[in-house]
Amino acid sequence: MRKVNELVREVVADAVTDLKDPRIGFLTITGAETSPDLRHAVVYYSVLGSDEEKEGTAAALNSARSRIQGVLGSETRMRYTPVLEFKVDPSIDEGLRITQILADLEEAEEEEDNV
Repeated sequence: MRKVNELVREVVADAVTDLKDPRIGFLTITGAETSPDLRHAVVYYSVLGSDEEKEGTAAALNSARSRIQGVLGSETRMRYTPVLEFKVDPSIDEGLRITQILADLEEAEEEEDNV
């Protein structure tokens, strides 16, 4: 399943780069989880930018879903073309949040040392 998930991620990432939708922000396809019967796949992505840009990207991905599924079907040799569902990958935002917390703690320690 790992190979199938990676294949789905790669093909979707390539298909997304070919989209000319202006709503798509700085987008990264971070992973995919395909169901055991290969009929459904959840594709995880991250977008850098404002909440408005993130919402625009989500709308663009959902509107291009059938086109991306078509590319997936034509570039892979799977019995079924999975129905795609796009979800935001929270790990990027969590990583940024943790980095900010660590920076704040380091800054607080420096202020204590200076006092």
